[in-house]
Amino acid sequence: MNNFKDIFKEKAFIGFITAGDPNISSTEEFIYKMIEAGVSLIEIGIPFSDPIAEGKTIFNADMRALKANTTTDMVFDMVKRIRVKYPSYPFVFMTYLNPVFSYGYDKFFKKAEEIGMLGIIIPDLPYEEHEEVSMVAKKYNQVVISMIAPTSKQRIKQIAESAEGFIYLVSSLGVTGVRSEIKTDLESIVKEIRKYTDTPIAIGFGISNEEAVSKMVKISDGAIVGSAIVNIIEKYGSDASPYVYDFCKRMVLAAKN
Repeated sequence: MNNFKDIFKEKAFIGFITAGDPNISSTEEFIYKMIEAGVSLIEIGIPFSDPIAEGKTIFNADMRALKANTTTDMVFDMVKRIRVKYPSYPFVFMTYLNPVFSYGYDKFFKKAEEIGMLGIIIPDLPYEEHEEVSMVAKKYNQVVISMIAPTSKQRIKQIAESAEGFIYLVSSLGVTGVRSEIKTDLESIVKEIRKYTDTPIAIGFGISNEEAVSKMVKISDGAIVGSAIVNIIEKYGSDASPYVYDFCKRMVLAAKN
């Protein structure tokens, strides 16, 4: 099984996809295309009815997935099927605290380990409750990825020192979504984080093209793209596979150059 050190041996391009948008079988096909394109790590979004950190693009994807009756168990089963073809490819989940809590921490992370997940990103997990969740996750060899936002300056030391896997550095204030320009002084934040940890740092939120990916990997260990991929799926629906592949391939090459 790949681990996070393997993922970040070179600059990483990380892609996000909402499971079940427009349906679970299409998601499975899109993930195969992302893997074939060379994406370093895929974040699989488990849809939730109140995704507070998401902009319109991913919110709408969650709604489409829920309308297609996507459940957490369906997402687990999809990953299990993918494992037949790609037994060691690195995946993390991305979802909100409520679906994990409702499913049951022990049950959720036990199943995640069984299907070879590396961990989870939970955008609405307060720092104060991080340890409560990560203690259960560790029992099942799962990592709870820490997020650092531009507003986290007072807490960078605390978050960085306890971070595992990689640090998800949020590029700008607000919700997810494509941005024409990122004005945050990310280089300074990366330098501050580096004082306290050598855990890899990947930058996400608002990154949508080769130029932005190239810029982000120059100052960090990787770039994360979500909304731009979800936009393609919204546009082409079940026929999005070749477009997802082409986009991801361009981003992968941008991360390497």
